[in-house]
Amino acid sequence: MTVAAIVLVPDMVAALADADGEPVIRRVAHAAWSGGALPIVIVSGEVAGPLAEAVADLPVTLARPEAHESPGIGWFVSGQRAAVAAVAETTAALLWPFRYAWVDPETVTSLVESHGIAPDAIVQPAYAGRPGFPILVPTALADRLAAIATLHGPDAVASLIADGVPARVLELGDPGIVNDVAIPRSEMPPYQGPPQPVAGPPPEWNSALAAEAQRSAEPTR
Repeated sequence: MTVAAIVLVPDMVAALADADGEPVIRRVAHAAWSGGALPIVIVSGEVAGPLAEAVADLPVTLARPEAHESPGIGWFVSGQRAAVAAVAETTAALLWPFRYAWVDPETVTSLVESHGIAPDAIVQPAYAGRPGFPILVPTALADRLAAIATLHGPDAVASLIADGVPARVLELGDPGIVNDVAIPRSEMPPYQGPPQPVAGPPPEWNSALAAEAQRSAEPTR
C-alpha cells in the first residue's frame, strides 16, 4: 500500500506564481513529500519548459492528461494511472488542485494513515466542519471516475458517494484544507492540528519507498 499525490495544474502560469517566497507548485510538492505521499504526480497540459524547471530537483513525475480529456476528474484518472505505473503498490491517491498550496504536511500524513484503516473509502479532510482538499480516493475507483471524466473533482467524488462508495470526513484542524492561494498565508487562520489521532501509530508502507526515493535524490559523492 502506498498513497500518491496527484496535483492538477490546468493553469501553468498560476502554478508558477509566488506563494510566500516560492512557486505555488513547489510548495504543494514539498507538502506532499514531507507528509509521506509517494509518488507525486503533477498533471498538466504542458509539462515541459518552466513547469519542469520549477520542480526539476524534486521527486515528482510530470504527466499529460489523455488527449480527449478536458480539465476535470479525467485529469486525476490520468494521474492515478501514472502513479500506478511508477509505483505498482499505489492503492490510493490524493486529489489535489494546485491552488491548495497551504496544506500542512501533517494533513497529508493523517490522510495516509486513514487509508490504512479504511482502504476502500474516500476520505475528505475538513477544517471547522468544512470539507476541502486534498481528497483521498482509492485507485480501485479509477474506471468509475473515467466514466464521469468531465465532472470536476468535488462533483465526481459526490457522485461516487451517492452511488454507495464508503466515505469518511476527517476534521484535521488545517486551514489550508479550505483556503487556497487567493488568501495570503499571513492572513490564514491558525493551524490547530487533528483533535485526536486518526489511526493510531503511523503506518510504514510508504516509508521504505520514501527512503529509497530519498537515496536516489541525494547527489553521489
